[in-house]
Amino acid sequence: MTMLESYLTLKPEFEIIAMDSDDCRAVATLHGERFAQPWGDGEFYSLLSQNNVFGFVARQTNAFLKKPLPGFVLARQAAGEAEILTIAVQAKLARAGLGWRLMQAAIREAQARGGESMFLEVDNGNAAALGLYRKLSFDQVGERRGYYKDANGATSTALVMKRVLR
Repeated sequence: MTMLESYLTLKPEFEIIAMDSDDCRAVATLHGERFAQPWGDGEFYSLLSQNNVFGFVARQTNAFLKKPLPGFVLARQAAGEAEILTIAVQAKLARAGLGWRLMQAAIREAQARGGESMFLEVDNGNAAALGLYRKLSFDQVGERRGYYKDANGATSTALVMKRVLR
């Protein structure tokens, strides 16, 4: 096998590291690829500058060339409750375990900060995300009808999910 063939068939390896302000542009780019109503880098920067907000990004460790950001998660915590604000993984990496690893990092950080529970909202039509959250022991505790709007203006229901951290 040639070096090029070896590189092209290389299974990507990732590390999960704390998000910082230098990541905001790449995070916003990925968010724009995955959501109909994306947040800009200024919104991510503003959130990340708050003491109670934390996030993680995935970085490919075995790439020779710089690649687009594979995934991220952003959360906040107040009064013992944490909330996943947003999470995204590149479409081509969906169902490869990266979302699981990002969520685990956020859960561990929330626990380290004294979190007793974690909440998130998910589109009821997002089967992959619902499967992930259920595997992570999140249970539905509510819903918000007409909460999400797609590019065509159609709305869908957000399911409110909770996981006990303690």
